[in-house]
Amino acid sequence: MFPMTSNGSATNKAVLDRYLRLPIPDDKCQVMYVWVDGTGEYLRSKSRTVNFMPKSPSELPIWNFDGSSTGQAEGSNSDVYLYPVALYRDPFRLGNNKLVLCETYKHNKKPTDTNHRHRCLEVCTKAADQHPWFGMEQEYTILDTDNHPFGWPKNGFPGPQGPYYCGVGAGKVYGRDVVEAHYRACLYSGINISGENAEVMPAQWEFQVGPCEGITMGDDLWMARYLLHRVAEDFNVVVSLDPKPIPGDWNGAGMHTNFSTKGMRDPNGIVDIEKAIDKLSRHHIRHIKAYDPKEGKDNERRLTGLHETSSIHDFSAGVANRGCSIRIPRGVAEEKQGYLEDRRPSSNADPYMVSEVLVRTICLDE
Repeated sequence: MFPMTSNGSATNKAVLDRYLRLPIPDDKCQVMYVWVDGTGEYLRSKSRTVNFMPKSPSELPIWNFDGSSTGQAEGSNSDVYLYPVALYRDPFRLGNNKLVLCETYKHNKKPTDTNHRHRCLEVCTKAADQHPWFGMEQEYTILDTDNHPFGWPKNGFPGPQGPYYCGVGAGKVYGRDVVEAHYRACLYSGINISGENAEVMPAQWEFQVGPCEGITMGDDLWMARYLLHRVAEDFNVVVSLDPKPIPGDWNGAGMHTNFSTKGMRDPNGIVDIEKAIDKLSRHHIRHIKAYDPKEGKDNERRLTGLHETSSIHDFSAGVANRGCSIRIPRGVAEEKQGYLEDRRPSSNADPYMVSEVLVRTICLDE
């Protein structure tokens, strides 16, 4: 296998595998530190060797990086600290090697501007007695290295939407190898991935993470995104989380968020679900601002009222209605217990911000 880059260079993954099979000393472990950069959308990573086998993130040393190169610090005071917070098995290096998700802190030990985890953790801790559960549906688009949708004709468009959603066959799905590899990598690493499917637009896919309680939702989704970008790198394709990668009569990409509390999951929980929807209706603008990294500007291109979306300007709710802000699944309405689906979050939203604002509005009445 010789994946080609856009400038014609090539690497042979079979050769790499030969080196990855080399044993390393029993007392050594490679740990990849992963963090969200200054864009609030993209991830960075770097590795270090530790002389033990970490069992929890708290055992790993606090590290640092050059924040002036990631949009997180000035060049004159560039050190940003990495605080390990969530540990995963490494599906690329295998063995005892690990991936660790980190929070980022400035030189004065205050959170960086794109470290939304620390606030989310505080809020989820306050609401822990309500046991907030999340399930997030991450849509994304696979692109060639020239940023053209993978599998699309280079000088035109594929046939109209219709046969691609959950499709099968070479003329209907593009990039399944990437999806299968990512799915297995997530399961191996310990991420609570619960499924995947081809989406409405060709070369667009979705994976689901959850149910996760509290802060684990954001941790698992960010690490799943990291694995997705790494897997795509191996296949020499690009993953885009843009909420409207192709203008025109094509579906955008979201991160539909399923949410429940213990009260909603209990018998006759529909009462709590309806109360939650009423609270959400009074904070629509606040949620829209939290649901993409540009405070609604990205989602504006997607939430038009077309292509299975609600209008960004209006709040709505309904049973089994994919054109609403909040959807109550048909089964939930019939059983009178379960969860609600917030269809507004953008594909590039920060899961910590989405989790935080949902808990503030629904659980803490803030």
